[in-house]
Amino acid sequence: MTTDIPPEAYAAALAGFEAMTVHRLAALLRHHEPVDAWAVVCGDVPVGAVGGLVGRVLADRDVRAAWIRSAATRPPHRVWEELQHTGTTAVVHGRAGYPALLADDLLAPPVLFARGDLGLVAGRRVAMVGTRNATASGRATARDIAADLAASGVHVVSGLARGIDGVAHGAVITAEAPGRPIAVVASGPDVVYPAEHRALWEGVCNCGLLLSEVPPGIGPAAYRFPLRNRIIAALSEVVLVVESRERGGSLSTAAEALDRGIPLAAVPGPPTNRAAAGTNNLLRDGATPVVDAGDVLVLLALDHRRATPAIDLRARPRPDDIVVYDTLHHEPRTVDGIALACGLPLVEAAMRLARLEHQGWVGGTDGWYERIGSPLR
Repeated sequence: MTTDIPPEAYAAALAGFEAMTVHRLAALLRHHEPVDAWAVVCGDVPVGAVGGLVGRVLADRDVRAAWIRSAATRPPHRVWEELQHTGTTAVVHGRAGYPALLADDLLAPPVLFARGDLGLVAGRRVAMVGTRNATASGRATARDIAADLAASGVHVVSGLARGIDGVAHGAVITAEAPGRPIAVVASGPDVVYPAEHRALWEGVCNCGLLLSEVPPGIGPAAYRFPLRNRIIAALSEVVLVVESRERGGSLSTAAEALDRGIPLAAVPGPPTNRAAAGTNNLLRDGATPVVDAGDVLVLLALDHRRATPAIDLRARPRPDDIVVYDTLHHEPRTVDGIALACGLPLVEAAMRLARLEHQGWVGGTDGWYERIGSPLR
């Protein structure tokens, strides 16, 4: 085992494994230091000696084989070299340098990869998202709002996608104002996607912050884009949807914002404009209408809750759900095990468990559940 590299190198390597999900990586790093986690997945520790959720996952021969293959192709020393070569910093949940704002999120990224200034997450932050097929009017609106927010010292969070995302970040870079771009991407921090955004990508790294939960060298995958959206929402004090079709991908970010109690705003559009169908539906369902940056600044002034990252934003569980939470104090359990321990019907136990998981008090991996985050006080 290589010993002249930091623990973050092992965590970074694990994040790029085949068959490594967010929940599995979180469970590994929750129960083991990064170096020990590496030893576990490489087979240096007998499966029978690994308990909890990690042991349950390792019992799956296909997963275990995939992890051993990945360990051979992406060893920590090689990943560490890639991090240094690309100017990427890896921060691990629960360790120094990890953004406090994300630490108690409903699904906190176990490892974050950053290019640029991580300190920007301590500033005022608004997410601007929208359709990839934006209209000329939508692009102009996004450009104006983003530039004005930057001039007011507000950082703009987005996904560097085509359309509204790219226009918003381009406007912030061009403004050269106190507000900076914060991008969250679905590929490694050195793998530009879409390819035509190379200059924009580097512009964000140079004057702002680019984040990913995928290590360098890993390309985009369809399933990573919805996961990316939860980080965009979690980083923001307000999520603004500029244009979205009725089933637009930006509505995923809006849903993640609602799950976290983050204020949601939308730019209204003509009923005949298909690119505004999603935003108009959001407004009908209660989102705040926004026509310029001033409206967003009003929202920021009224909501100081997420400007202080140290507080726990999880909703307190219902009294009848706490018995399920307490049952998981000593060891992980399945739904069947929880129902038996609590003396509850299976359906009732599953409903209570689902509420706790949705609120961020419980995490599940491959059918096994355990308590996560700071303990309920």
